[in-house]
Amino acid sequence: SELMATKARSTKKAPSKTSKAEMLKYYRAMLLIRRFEEKAGQLYGMGKIAGFCHLYIGQEAVVTGMQACLKDGDQIITGYRDHGHMLACDMDPRGVMAELTGRIGGLSKGKGGSMHMFSKEKNFYGGHGIVGAQVPIGTGLGFANKYRGTDNVALAYFGDGAANQGQVYEAFNMASLWDLPVVYVIENNMYAMGTSVARHASETELYKRGISFEIEGEEVDGMDVMAVREAGEKAVKYARSGKGPYILEMKTYRYRGHSMSDPAKYRKREEVDDIRSHHDPIEGLKGQLLELGHASEDELKNIDKEIKGIVKEAADYSLESPEPDPSELWTDVLKDVEVA
Repeated sequence: SELMATKARSTKKAPSKTSKAEMLKYYRAMLLIRRFEEKAGQLYGMGKIAGFCHLYIGQEAVVTGMQACLKDGDQIITGYRDHGHMLACDMDPRGVMAELTGRIGGLSKGKGGSMHMFSKEKNFYGGHGIVGAQVPIGTGLGFANKYRGTDNVALAYFGDGAANQGQVYEAFNMASLWDLPVVYVIENNMYAMGTSVARHASETELYKRGISFEIEGEEVDGMDVMAVREAGEKAVKYARSGKGPYILEMKTYRYRGHSMSDPAKYRKREEVDDIRSHHDPIEGLKGQLLELGHASEDELKNIDKEIKGIVKEAADYSLESPEPDPSELWTDVLKDVEVA
């Protein structure tokens, strides 16, 4: 498969400077995303979550590795497969889950749902339901950073399907022209909404999409959190130093359908099982932790038990929180401005 070919080409190793504490932190972060998304899928099946719901299961290493490269003040923005990004930004799992169930305790007061959550405090700018719409906005965040004279960097995540959007290339052009501090993270999970990259893209090496705009790029094994972090550190340093934007194509894989309503009949079950068995990001890091003697099986089981408790608390909260009052329909529509 394309993913295995990427692994074969990759020469990246787990950086020797990675400590036991860092590895365990990444393990916990990825496991929280996995267990949260599994619970969200369960609640969706029970009819407790309605509307669109795009799960991040299988792609956890991408946002976890990239988040490890950021400092306070850096921003991230993504599309609609966004629950994992919120959790990686340390947004409250209870608020995320309550937004999925449409309750007042949700991060958008139950009015945004799965695709529309934000946190100014955590510098998370969404959560966007329009394919590719976040890329120009993320570029604007980079523009704001440069205009204000900060050394902050913006990460703009999008998928292989969005990589064919015209607005992406308008953003590339401006980012390159003005040397904006933006890292474009292409989460290439191979199938867009249900069509393989080989069928929907004339240039399948998506990290090369910035060549005509003189934007540096590279392909990364997005199923290896250490490889992601190593590539991310290089890209973020490049953007922060004033050299301009950078593209990272993360070769990753989603285990579930495009959304909960997608039966994913465009790929074989054997393919999914093979990726799960041989390339799972969480199992891969677990193997490293055990091999290096950083944790025992029992210790990792206890972490899983703790994470499941956090997710259960979030799920309970999301069902106990009341639905928003109808008056909330009129709030957060216009901003109150005092006229002098």
